[in-house]
Amino acid sequence: MKIIAAKTAGFCFGVKRAVDMAFKTAKKKQKGIFTLGPIIHNPQVIEKLKQEGILPIEDITTPGIKDIIIRTHGIPLQVMDRISEAGFNIIDATCPFVKKAQHYAKLLREEGYQVIILGDREHPEVQGLMSYAGDDAIVVDSESALPKIKHNVGIVVQTTQPVEALKKLFSRVIEQAKNVKVYNTICSSTALRLKETAAMAKKVDIMLVVGGKNSANTTQLAKLCRSLSVPTYHVETDAELIPEWLNNVKSVGITAGASTPDWIIEDIIKKVREMGG
Repeated sequence: MKIIAAKTAGFCFGVKRAVDMAFKTAKKKQKGIFTLGPIIHNPQVIEKLKQEGILPIEDITTPGIKDIIIRTHGIPLQVMDRISEAGFNIIDATCPFVKKAQHYAKLLREEGYQVIILGDREHPEVQGLMSYAGDDAIVVDSESALPKIKHNVGIVVQTTQPVEALKKLFSRVIEQAKNVKVYNTICSSTALRLKETAAMAKKVDIMLVVGGKNSANTTQLAKLCRSLSVPTYHVETDAELIPEWLNNVKSVGITAGASTPDWIIEDIIKKVREMGG
């Protein structure tokens, strides 16, 4: 059986940077280190950080806080202000690509544009973007209907969205708006990962997509593979692999989300090799 692993699988630059910052902080200090929300969307990495004494919290009123690590997805501007005012030491691990999207959302608002954010309203990155985009900002995904918008609109994008979703949104926006400004804030590694995964899925019998079930970009990869009519299984660890998936399978493609560590991908490859020969 042939096993093909995506070259782009695993940590992207922003995630690797954030996780490295967290572990370095843990080595320097013993207590009082927290992340505001999970630093990345991978339960196994979060568990390793807990073992190093870094716990995720949802509220800055938690007792014993000394250092707060800002998650890769960023946080709303108002929350950042509250943390600063409270006097905590801030370690900002926000992904630079997310920072850029926040900057453009703020810039569009200041220039008088109504900001349209393409993304998942419930995702923490989008919730952060909304705080920079102004009160009249709206959030849409690739499937939702576009509400009535103003004549001057600007578009920013959740960094893990596919470029096709941006193209679709733009075509709908120009039917209503007179003046449109677009900042393509899709992370380049996301686009490359989707492209490589699509090419791989067309050549194999099944696809294994590895990463957190709560990871937007990992879910996006699984959705893409299924849209290409290849049997697709989204797993977090090798413990979820089922031998029957490999029955009569000659080739397996393995891809992984941006928050999936190498050691989990390697465990998957090893287990598939053991199960399938």
